Amino acid sequence: MTLLGVSLTCFHLYTGYFGTLPSQQQGAVHLGLALGMIFILFPATRSAGRKKGVPWYDVILAFTATFAAYYKILFYEEVLRARITGYSTFDLTIAALGVLFVLEATRRTVGMPIVVMASLAILYALFGNFIPSPMLSHPGFSIDQVSPYLWFRESGIFGTPLQISARFIFLFLFFGVVLMHTGVGKFFNDLAFALTGRFTGGAGKAAVIASSLQGMISGSSIGNTVASGSFTIPMMKNARFKPEVAGAVEASASTGGQIMPPLMGAAAFIMVEYVGVSYREIMFSALIPAILYFAGIFIGVHFEAKRHRILGLPKDQLPSKSKLILAKGYMLLPLLVIITTISVGFTAQRAALLGIACAFAVSLIRKETRPSLKDILTIFEKGARVALPVISAVACAGIIAGVVGMTGMGAKFAAGIISLADGVLILALLFTMVACIVLGMGLPTTANYVVTATIAAPALINEFGLPPMAVHLFVFYFGIIADITPPVCLAAFAGAGIAKANPMKTGFTAVKLAIGAFIIPYAFIYNPVLVLVEPTFWDLLSALFFSLVGIMGVSSALLGYFVRDSFFLERLVLLVAGLAMVVPDLLTSGLGLLAMAVVGWLQSRRPDNYQASTLSS
Repeated sequence: MTLLGVSLTCFHLYTGYFGTLPSQQQGAVHLGLALGMIFILFPATRSAGRKKGVPWYDVILAFTATFAAYYKILFYEEVLRARITGYSTFDLTIAALGVLFVLEATRRTVGMPIVVMASLAILYALFGNFIPSPMLSHPGFSIDQVSPYLWFRESGIFGTPLQISARFIFLFLFFGVVLMHTGVGKFFNDLAFALTGRFTGGAGKAAVIASSLQGMISGSSIGNTVASGSFTIPMMKNARFKPEVAGAVEASASTGGQIMPPLMGAAAFIMVEYVGVSYREIMFSALIPAILYFAGIFIGVHFEAKRHRILGLPKDQLPSKSKLILAKGYMLLPLLVIITTISVGFTAQRAALLGIACAFAVSLIRKETRPSLKDILTIFEKGARVALPVISAVACAGIIAGVVGMTGMGAKFAAGIISLADGVLILALLFTMVACIVLGMGLPTTANYVVTATIAAPALINEFGLPPMAVHLFVFYFGIIADITPPVCLAAFAGAGIAKANPMKTGFTAVKLAIGAFIIPYAFIYNPVLVLVEPTFWDLLSALFFSLVGIMGVSSALLGYFVRDSFFLERLVLLVAGLAMVVPDLLTSGLGLLAMAVVGWLQSRRPDNYQASTLSS
């Protein structure tokens, strides 16, 4: 496994520097080695484990799955010609086995929900002609048509998602692994506590900053929650935050790491191909919504801390900012290299390589972070292991995307949304939001984005004339926040486990804290200047101000605190006023701002310790 993992990482570093292979061959090496590793590392059942070694059937599966992918390299010319002359029986057998291997590998690494969806998609392709509804039916395809389409064509398993994974995503995942091994994660935690630890609710605010910084390099909601939460959640509990609040703060902040430039989540790199712009444009367009998201959580933590009178940490428990920057400030260099190289026009691939090289150089500065040869091999192997669930997920999502293209389901789904919405934009957005969140409860973010970008985004773009950047970020956002949306809020469950809190309470608290994530996508759909679509300075400043204050109003309404503890009627006014400021209309926004100011003035005239039986919990 060390040999395979190191080989897979070296392959991507080599092709990243010297140029990738033809897309089908690059994808074949990428997926082939990954499938071989998955069948060796991940047992068929959890109870099987690996304590007694690898069963003989998993060894056979590993070699056969790798061969099925490498078949596209070994017989590259023959496979291309077969598109015209027709596939042989052996070709069709390899294609069918390849699809099954992807489904099984995804089940082992990611879980059943996405496998069920992909399987239903295949059944839909095979038996869609039996569906009575004219809107969903199609002529139907045979297994001899479906399997080679999914395995040998560029629009199936080896389509855009897997190609982006093979070119960009793997390198950035490896970059994150390198950074974590150089101690950058601990540096981010220390820096966050140095910056905010002494303020009201300082432990919670530090967790927000630390998780946003770590999320930039991990790209995983659950992984980030577990990694940084093991440190931040106990600190928040010691500072008197309730267990469910501590878990929710970490989960909501960690989930936002996937929308935080410069790295964001793996789906952001796929968005480059779907929207047809450079990653630099994606990065800058996502910046303001990401700032609003984390500002909203930060504000929510502040209101929660004020409501429960949670003060900052003593100065002697906090690291010194100046000493920290002087001693370890150089650890920010790899991130600065990534940002700079992308900003000046380098490809994301080249930026990742330079960032990796810089991260290794930074690790040599101090003895405690200087890797030995064994450490380097471990990093290379772990880089491959971290990528395995992503590779299998995007390959499985390719099955769904391939069936959508093959059957015309995308156009039919789009027509369904338009028909249900009856030409009303807000209804179309609500239906799309629900679809994204429901899909996100079972699919990884990357797979969720591939599906929704294929079938839902075109409907909003073509029917309502919305900017593609705003629409794709809209479905991207709601796919991500499924990780903190009950009932299947996996990041919140992970945070609750560490905090020893009720999982559902943690999930609902996370929604309250991250309520901005449910508002921001609507804000940049109705006001695309927030994603830098035809921005002017004053329009951008106005939109940013009203969006931020609006999120503050909604957050305070849900948490029950503004300047003081809020009455029910005050919470209702704050909620309506906050939502009003999302609409890009100066009069509506102005009235919302005035209403919030009135509530704030009335509350400021009450004594700080004033309580009444009518105060809402």
